Amino acid sequence: MNITINKSTESKVDLALLKRKQINLAVFGHGNVGSLLIDQILASRKEILKRRSIDFNIFAIANSSTLLLNGEGVDINWNQTKNKKGVSYAISDVISFAKKNNLENLIAIDNTANKTIVDEYKSLVEAGFNLVSSNKIGNTLGLDYYQQLRNVLIQNKKEYLYETNVGAGLPLVDTIKLLHLSGENITRIKGIFSGSLSYLFNNFSENKEPFSKVLQSAISKGFTEPDPREDLGGNDVGRKLLILARELELHNELSDVKIENLIPKSLRNISKEDFLNSLNEFDVPFHLKKKNQKPNHVLRYVGDLYGDLSKNDGAILEVRLISVPKIVH
Repeated sequence: MNITINKSTESKVDLALLKRKQINLAVFGHGNVGSLLIDQILASRKEILKRRSIDFNIFAIANSSTLLLNGEGVDINWNQTKNKKGVSYAISDVISFAKKNNLENLIAIDNTANKTIVDEYKSLVEAGFNLVSSNKIGNTLGLDYYQQLRNVLIQNKKEYLYETNVGAGLPLVDTIKLLHLSGENITRIKGIFSGSLSYLFNNFSENKEPFSKVLQSAISKGFTEPDPREDLGGNDVGRKLLILARELELHNELSDVKIENLIPKSLRNISKEDFLNSLNEFDVPFHLKKKNQKPNHVLRYVGDLYGDLSKNDGAILEVRLISVPKIVH
């Protein structure tokens, strides 16, 4: 007896649906970085589904003031919709919505630059969320919080990914972590960790323009933070260096990092508007720094982690402006 089984189109569709895995995303922060990420996910969604049978569903978008929720996912008009329908919120609202709608495979993405969402990381993990963050604060708070968060992640079998904290997404954090865990003896980490300050000093070293003109150019092109003092103060580089130190299981705090602040004291505590109108105050001190270098040298703002890295408290962390030999191609 011959038996013929015909697979209907409907059964093929059902099979495809069974293979599909939906990843549900809550995105916090939609400034330049956050907005681009949301738009990129939405633009790539169909192609990722086709290639990998993974469906990225953005069900929540929030900034510091309002939240947009949609269990079926937002569309390309999310910004306009949020402006009309966004509501004030607490993180518990996002958690409750995910639970009420039986959303699984949850990821909370933190694209903010403040501590508000970081304070909720543990609550999100306990509610079933994995974490992805470009926000450096979560990895540079006190060691007690740092370890508590990792314990919560282990207990709930969740991931915390933050490769963009250092190196703009290059696999630097993970590489250092894996080398350390495999028993390699890392003795020093030194480099230029700020793209903004790299641009500034590359151009200042090569051109005859005063520092204020180069800085103004970087600001106009969007290469700095909205308030450039976030870059020039050195705290951003200091946080990055501390993150790498902690990947080596060193017990350092942000207060241990010796940071050279590049901002003249008279400009540190004034309004942003007054600061932007006073950039020429950088010119004389930086002209002297440039002039007093050895021949064929250039200025670079570097982070340096060294010392006895085999001891928990043996590391020296420094962030400073140095003069180095110019590389001739």
